[in-house]
Amino acid sequence: MTKEKLRSTGIAKLKQFSEEEKKGTEKQLHAHLLTSYLWKQAETVGITISQEFEWDTMKIIETGWKQGKTVCVPKCFPATKGMEFYQIDTYEQLEVVYYNLLEPKRSMTKHIPPERMDLLLVPGIIFDRQGYRIGFGGGYYDRFLVKYKNKTASILHSSQLIDTIPKDPFDLPVDHLITEQGWI
Repeated sequence: MTKEKLRSTGIAKLKQFSEEEKKGTEKQLHAHLLTSYLWKQAETVGITISQEFEWDTMKIIETGWKQGKTVCVPKCFPATKGMEFYQIDTYEQLEVVYYNLLEPKRSMTKHIPPERMDLLLVPGIIFDRQGYRIGFGGGYYDRFLVKYKNKTASILHSSQLIDTIPKDPFDLPVDHLITEQGWI
């Protein structure tokens, strides 16, 4: 199956979770992540602002704030397909951009270079057990991961795991996968 077909099938699957199933899964994902050594050790965390059908990242962001972590979110630059991360301390520092995504207002936030982030939570739609992923197709994270050398993890439901994903030479795996059942 092609990446495009896997992506559309994966998004459709995510949208089929009932509200109750989604909340239960998120509770387990958050518990596994937020009690981990990887999380506890990280002082600066990069994370996306989740869309409606994705696994919620707001609780993770808010927990980071409460624990005194530096939380930074991505700003995408479509013309270059580049991405940078900016520290946010409140949701008021976000604005709605293309595709209804929430991104940091650069005038109200501080740029955080890749080497300052201890942990990067990488979004995705479909994963294999080696950590390769299919995201939304823009290649933003693939480009960013080339220059990011610290720990990476993704949160996902076990139904998002498949045996093999078509890989391109530029694809890079994430270090850790966290499912509702635990760490892979």
